[in-house]
Amino acid sequence: MDEQNKKKPLQNFNPLGKPNKKPKFSIYWIYAAIIIILLSYRIFDMGTPETQNITSLEFKNEMLAKGDVQKIDQVDNAGRKSIKVYLIADSLDKPFYKEKFKNSPLKPKEIAKKGLPLFEFKVSEFKNFDDEMAAFYAEHKDIKEVPKSYKQEGEFWGPIANIVVTLIILVGFWVLMMRKMGGGSGGSGGAGGIFSIGKSKAQLFEKGGKVNINFNDVAGLDEAKVEVMEIVDFLKNPKKYTALGGKIPKGALLVGPPGTGKTLLAKAMAGEAQVPFFSMSGSDFVEMFVGVGASRVRDLFKQAREKAPCIIFIDEIDAIGRARGKNVMMSNDERENTLNQLLVEMDGFAGDAGIIILAATNRPDVLDSALLRPGRFDRQISIDKPDVKGREAIFKVHLQPIKVSETLDVHKLAEQTPGFAGADIANVCNEAALIAARKNKAAVDMSDFQDAIDRVIGGLEKKNKIIAPYEKSIIAYHEAGHAICGWFLEHAYPLLKVTIVPRGTAALGYAQYTPKEQHLYNTDQLMDQICMTLGGRAAEEIFFGKISTGAANDLQQITKIAYSMITVYGMNSKVGNISFYDPGQENAFQKPYSEETGKIIDEEVRKLIDAAYERTKDLLTEKKEQVEILAKALLDKEVLHQSDVEELIGKRPFEEKKIIDIEEHETVSETKTEEVVNNTATAINSENNTTNNNSNEEPINTDNSSSNG
Repeated sequence: MDEQNKKKPLQNFNPLGKPNKKPKFSIYWIYAAIIIILLSYRIFDMGTPETQNITSLEFKNEMLAKGDVQKIDQVDNAGRKSIKVYLIADSLDKPFYKEKFKNSPLKPKEIAKKGLPLFEFKVSEFKNFDDEMAAFYAEHKDIKEVPKSYKQEGEFWGPIANIVVTLIILVGFWVLMMRKMGGGSGGSGGAGGIFSIGKSKAQLFEKGGKVNINFNDVAGLDEAKVEVMEIVDFLKNPKKYTALGGKIPKGALLVGPPGTGKTLLAKAMAGEAQVPFFSMSGSDFVEMFVGVGASRVRDLFKQAREKAPCIIFIDEIDAIGRARGKNVMMSNDERENTLNQLLVEMDGFAGDAGIIILAATNRPDVLDSALLRPGRFDRQISIDKPDVKGREAIFKVHLQPIKVSETLDVHKLAEQTPGFAGADIANVCNEAALIAARKNKAAVDMSDFQDAIDRVIGGLEKKNKIIAPYEKSIIAYHEAGHAICGWFLEHAYPLLKVTIVPRGTAALGYAQYTPKEQHLYNTDQLMDQICMTLGGRAAEEIFFGKISTGAANDLQQITKIAYSMITVYGMNSKVGNISFYDPGQENAFQKPYSEETGKIIDEEVRKLIDAAYERTKDLLTEKKEQVEILAKALLDKEVLHQSDVEELIGKRPFEEKKIIDIEEHETVSETKTEEVVNNTATAINSENNTTNNNSNEEPINTDNSSSNG
């Protein structure tokens, strides 16, 4: 079997193993060929070669008198009278004719042999020309009279032909361009080209269509699946709900960070729902022509009413759903017209029409408030990054097509990938399979997955990157400082791995931690995170007496945490219990506090960071011996895991404390917490910008799961 496969030609396959598709024939090639031929005909006049202009005296004295003329034509071209002269081919070797055709690309002998005219001269009236010729023949009786004929050209058909040909060229070119801009046939199956510009581009999935994804392929989104499955059941069994007086929801908005599975959930709905499913992107409504977006919205809902009950899914709805009137300088009337039409259509059809709008976005903060009110998008389904159980379920889904080792611990993989979304986990599984194939392994094992995680977090490993021994020593002590601080600080995350192998574009080394799955952080925990992040800079100062640029990423993180503690969470006695967090960006062009308050914030941030830095230096000075042990081991092995650190400096002195039941002390609003606190790779990492004393500042981000050195 292998020999037969080897004999097959590889010319039809690309490097990815898929057969190369032959270029498809297009009708546009025919249009282009016709236009080129017509243009060529008009420009180059492919019918008759160009004739040379002469005078009547040259005709008589140089041609007729010397017996070179074969015949003449009297041509009347729409009132323009001329004489066209046909010569004998053998007479064209004379100097007179060579001089005439000296700068011409024409070949006179070949033209004469084909029986075509070579010269032409104008006359006022044919009668006057005939009188002149009669007088010439009477004077030169030895010259034989040449044959002549009368022709009439272009009086009627010539101008009409010019107009028709020009119109055909212009109309053909216009139709071709409008077809290309119109994007072919419309979603409604109507005429293509310019007639489909206002048609909806939604892709329709009928019952039993092409979508092979169902809810079994969606893992880690149990709560969201329940909400979505209820909507599907609503369409299948509406009487079950309407019998109790309930109304079918008009819309549901899927909200969550990128890669969490919003579009996948919509595809699963298309696979599960036994109703028509219209799918399109928000950008599909936008076009260069005014009014096209609103027209496409109308056409989409017209099709939906014909197919009801059905579901309409709009991906990335923020492309047309942004808040109106927020920025006059950047306003777009066409986008606002499209949004207005969408609002009207969503509120225009009856509640029992059986049409549900499903939309997805990762920017809910920029959406117009009219779009989010009850009666339009009745439900907002939050799709957050998965927890440990969710990541484990997602791993199991993506590991199904991969041949994995029997010793692979999926739960351990889930623990080592905090903050990973579904797309990140899919990428890790694919990278692990590629790494195992590169090593010629029969199955993918745990080491391949760890290498894949390192590659996703830190970038491509660069073992060939030349680093001077002195710089390598600085990197080793820098990463050892991070590791020791994380090891001996109670609230710091447990160390998972530390390495000085360069990765990515800028990371010369990094320490990877295993964050806890938690939502609330107190001041002690955040201060320990800051101290751990400053460990690299403090180690450089203690052991080398100088600091380097390797702590740039660390300083960015602690600055973000410190400003968030003071300006967002009210963790400073001098500033007080005040939050300047502005998720709606309503104060984007002005600071929500005075210049004096801004100075106080700056001073308190510096005090907080300076205190943390001094604490970090004291800790590393006390544990100086352990730092040197780890640094030398890193210079020797380049990579140290948690077990290696335990062998070198002993086990971590702190045991994990039990989580205190917060409900006994205070009630925390879950929705408000989710606005500010986002459970990510390490801690609180809100993606919305908030206001700094001089610029925009983000809420707290204690991302130390991979602290780059």
